[in-house]
Amino acid sequence: MASLSPPQLQRALAKSPPRGSYYLAGSESILKDEALALLLERALDPGLRDFNLDYHSATQLDPDALASACSTLPMMSDVRVVVVRDVEAWKRKSKGKQPAVQYLQKPAPETVLVFVQGNEDDADADLAKHCTVISCDALTGDALDLWLDGRLEGAGIALADDAREHLLRATGGDLGILMSEIAKLSSLEVTGPIDRETVGGLVGIQYGETIDDWRDAVLRDDAGRALELLPRVLALSGVSGVSLVSLLGTSLLLLRWGRATAEKNKIRDRALAQQVKDYCWKLRPRVGSYPPFATLVGQVVGRWSLPRLRTAIAATLAADAALKTTTISDEGGIVTDLVLQLATSRAKKAA
Repeated sequence: MASLSPPQLQRALAKSPPRGSYYLAGSESILKDEALALLLERALDPGLRDFNLDYHSATQLDPDALASACSTLPMMSDVRVVVVRDVEAWKRKSKGKQPAVQYLQKPAPETVLVFVQGNEDDADADLAKHCTVISCDALTGDALDLWLDGRLEGAGIALADDAREHLLRATGGDLGILMSEIAKLSSLEVTGPIDRETVGGLVGIQYGETIDDWRDAVLRDDAGRALELLPRVLALSGVSGVSLVSLLGTSLLLLRWGRATAEKNKIRDRALAQQVKDYCWKLRPRVGSYPPFATLVGQVVGRWSLPRLRTAIAATLAADAALKTTTISDEGGIVTDLVLQLATSRAKKAA
């Protein structure tokens, strides 16, 4: 079983058209749609697509219909494509899946078969072992940056650096929201790069008032700013006390790694920021855009001794547990208490 990311699929298809069977799996439906569109674009002539493309749903597909569809010869083309969506409906020993497994053991050379899984579960092992699996998981770090830059370029949109960063922060890197905001931005008639105030007005979140900005204020020991931002970020769509504490907890764990690395290698600032960024790229944590987060770690690491970080992480875990066992009306108070705990935990000389 080969496994490719969407960018790797794009590079592979630039060299040769699709052949064989593919399995699109992962949590990002937009990436699955883009991967499927790319496969169809590279496999079929647009003028003959209707004659050589079959769509099916695993929920309604007759057990014998798949073999029949895959054995049909292409019309005036080298290949035809058969797409089967909702393959998660096929259980391990379902009657619908068995013909698919049998076909994959001896596939038709003229057919490109594409399975699309609709949920976030792992790819079905029986099917995936005969396919090239395209892993369409949530994007983070550089992968998210590359995806966004590609969509902005394709839409002919130029953003100022701080406006681009605010767009990422305000949307939380959600591809669906980003696509919607890119569509709004593309309708603007402006000269030169779009500024952060314009982006903030379109997104509905002002510059400096995102959940990442709240996290940054906490790590900078700016408790006043963090408490000022708290009710605003909690009012944002999709944001909860649990999501804030989760972001902060992940950030503190990476900050602890950064502090240990700084002490071991005797580095700070830019040198440390580069190592933190490389570490984030390896682990793919959900902490926002990696370059500004890594820069932040390099700047604040002196404020956070290892003992202080142990205390802060323990307090964050306790707040997470409290949020998950109490009523939602208390979440603002729990997060407020956490911010104050972390602020007062700083010794006079943490560095």
